[in-house]
Amino acid sequence: MNAQFSVISEIEGTIARSSAPKRAEMVRRLADLFLVNADQCSDDEIALIDEIFVRLVATIEESARALLAIRLGPNSKAPPKVLKALACDDAIDVASPILIYAERLDDNTLIECARTKSQEHLLSISRRKNLPEALTDILVERGDQQVALSAVQNAEAKFSDNGFAILVHRSYGDDLMTARVGMRPDLPPQMFEQLLKAASDTVRSKLETESPHARRSIHQIVNGVAAQIRSKAASQSPVYAAAQVLVQSLQKTGQLNADKLEAFADAGRFEEIVAALALMAKMPAHLVEHKVNEDGVQFLLILAKAAGLSWPTTKSIIALTALQDRYLMSDVEECRKAFSRLNQPTAQKILDFHRMRQGAAAQRPM
Repeated sequence: MNAQFSVISEIEGTIARSSAPKRAEMVRRLADLFLVNADQCSDDEIALIDEIFVRLVATIEESARALLAIRLGPNSKAPPKVLKALACDDAIDVASPILIYAERLDDNTLIECARTKSQEHLLSISRRKNLPEALTDILVERGDQQVALSAVQNAEAKFSDNGFAILVHRSYGDDLMTARVGMRPDLPPQMFEQLLKAASDTVRSKLETESPHARRSIHQIVNGVAAQIRSKAASQSPVYAAAQVLVQSLQKTGQLNADKLEAFADAGRFEEIVAALALMAKMPAHLVEHKVNEDGVQFLLILAKAAGLSWPTTKSIIALTALQDRYLMSDVEECRKAFSRLNQPTAQKILDFHRMRQGAAAQRPM
């Protein structure tokens, strides 16, 4: 071993004055030396090899770094400093074998990469055997849909309640994500219920078939939603009843926001718009619909301002009502000026007045 490690000292002394091909050859020889003798290396010897690796890695081309990463990644005794250098490499071909396979890579380095590196880096991290909550929290929040889906499909991944909440939010409108999240046995029951409320019939059927442990919960949720719709139908149309149940579930899961209202407007879903604005204004949906039909744009502007919506979102809603033939959107600029002049406290006071009138009317004797 002493004779072999004398080679290491010679390599260290010649790094600076060597050509790129020569340095790549040095890395290959050093990797050969380490991999053959790793089980017999002392901690001091590994530390020395580590220092030389780090110095060499900074001077070699991407292809040589990638080859080194492939060789060191699966090794349980790979030197920690060079693992970090390779894991943090901007080139994904270099970083990926380390991020996926290197069990010795410390959590702090993984968290640093998850917070700062590319989506490809995050995707590699999502495929690790061991994924603690501290990592999955970052992956599901910062990663794109492919990263989030990969993490969900990793059976060894651990998710915090907050991580699951983000996944449930991101599942809306994505059948594959909904199915994968719903199939996880560690998904908290209350979040499973939230997921099912917004799931498509196809996904609900799939979960009912493939998740026997959840079958009872699914029936309870479906029956509960149906009961809500039936109870609402006594005072409003079935369309509005269903729309109100949907927006209530979106609000409970934190998905009822300006983006969702714009999406409803773009999709021509007038009933969901009315139900959402009614929920934000704490007014019955049928009353909001009546006031919109009666007062047109002006009442919509009041609702939007009271709810804190932006003008672009409000404009999308107004455009939808124009398409519904409730009135013509002939003067957008006048609407914008009126919306700008109206302040939120005033809008809220106007709605308070309408709520008070509604309450008084409800208390009058028949």
